[in-house]
Amino acid sequence: MPILPTISTGCIVISAALVAYGWYLIRRRNIDAHKKVMLTAAMFALLFFIIYLSRTIFIGNTSFGGPDNVKVYYTIFLVFHIILAMAGAIFGIVTLWTGLKDVRTRHRRLGPVTSVIWFFTAITGVVVYLLLYVFYKGGETTSMIKAILGF
Repeated sequence: MPILPTISTGCIVISAALVAYGWYLIRRRNIDAHKKVMLTAAMFALLFFIIYLSRTIFIGNTSFGGPDNVKVYYTIFLVFHIILAMAGAIFGIVTLWTGLKDVRTRHRRLGPVTSVIWFFTAITGVVVYLLLYVFYKGGETTSMIKAILGF
């Protein structure tokens, strides 16, 4: 198993688990612990993004290496995951911002929605990882730099 995708997928799983724990803490009215756990969850999500972006730029994205009859389903699933991830990131930033700025009414409305989006993002991300690196051997990988500059 490639190490960077494994580490980045692990970061997302940890982030989602921390979000679930943060949800538990806020239900118990433990605001200080909730804040710390949610900020830690955000840090793991950011670490994922840094690893993913660095890998995409310098190493590249791995194409699907499974059978052609599965590729169309994988691609549709991947697009769904990407849309969820973008929505989760935007919602996550806004939710964190409202929490840090103590805009509680908006934060309370956004928090549950953001959490659910993040859980589905994490789950679909793990499935993408499994399809690319565990169930099937990954396809070709070309770095963005090589693809754009021809190096």
